[in-house]
Amino acid sequence: MTLRIGVIGTGMIGQDHIYRITNTLTGAEIVAVTDVNQEQAKEVVEREKLNAKVYDNGQDLIHSDEVDAIIVTSWGPTHEEFVLAAIDAGKPVFCEKPLATTAEGCKRIIDAEMAHGKQLVQVGFMRRFDQGYRALKKVLDKEEIGHPLMLHCAHRNPEAPGFSGDMAITDSLVHEIDVLRWLLDGDDYVSAQILTPRKTRFATEGLQDPHIMLLETKQGIRISVESFVNCQYGYDIQCQVVGDTGTANLPEPATVPIRSEAKASTEVFTDWKDRFVDAFNVEFQEWIDSTLKGEMNGPSAWDGYVVAVTTDTCVEAKRTGQIEPISIPEIPEFYSKKIVNM
Repeated sequence: MTLRIGVIGTGMIGQDHIYRITNTLTGAEIVAVTDVNQEQAKEVVEREKLNAKVYDNGQDLIHSDEVDAIIVTSWGPTHEEFVLAAIDAGKPVFCEKPLATTAEGCKRIIDAEMAHGKQLVQVGFMRRFDQGYRALKKVLDKEEIGHPLMLHCAHRNPEAPGFSGDMAITDSLVHEIDVLRWLLDGDDYVSAQILTPRKTRFATEGLQDPHIMLLETKQGIRISVESFVNCQYGYDIQCQVVGDTGTANLPEPATVPIRSEAKASTEVFTDWKDRFVDAFNVEFQEWIDSTLKGEMNGPSAWDGYVVAVTTDTCVEAKRTGQIEPISIPEIPEFYSKKIVNM
């Protein structure tokens, strides 16, 4: 059986997913696309040589009998509408982050999915599918360093064109918020504080950079995450877990060590897509395989909601300069069987 997929949004990330599903992965075919820029959608169909129909809008695509499952890669504020429509149509939907632009929007999606009676929604938190993060999680699950006490992390981009306001939190740190909770087996956050160090001279007007995000979990684990989106030197993701009997670090991506001209060096990625290309491939292959089996095993709508609640609190903590409490309800039984497939 081949999963017939419709893609809503043919911008950069939508084109990337269309390419990998068409050229790299198995078990699925792109049969429908749509975008507010209809000419762009048509160009993607022609360039990728897709046997796909270009729909006038996302609603028509979702309700087409020719489409089995939906990928939402459109503009963030449209995500809630399309995910709700997919649930209403009873079709599995993969939604890139954010699931919705507000926690209230995420809650509406949760309510709709629970009313439907079956999990249909997966959110695009691809770091859970990264080989390095999965290796680190195995170390923690086996308690090879005892019980986690502290995490020290960094999220660095060489530059952040177009970033302004709170986007370093809402567009970048959301990945740490999700993957660290996953590493810690769903240990929810209870408080957040945002520190704002001296501003880099490379930050655009109106953008604070860097930030330091401080989180505490229910079990008392303390987390620090440096966010530096104009670091200049490369795209660099770091994570160290300190346990009561040892430490464990996120593995560095595989690059070739070079010794030349009296220097020893290793390459640092400069593009987030290159750093996580394998994770994206694993993420979508597992989604295709699970969907064909009638299952949903990836990051859920509940995970998207938890990230939204935590992100909103971090933005408020940045505004107040205080430690702000994070109020996350108990996970409904509907979502509690697991927080991710491994």
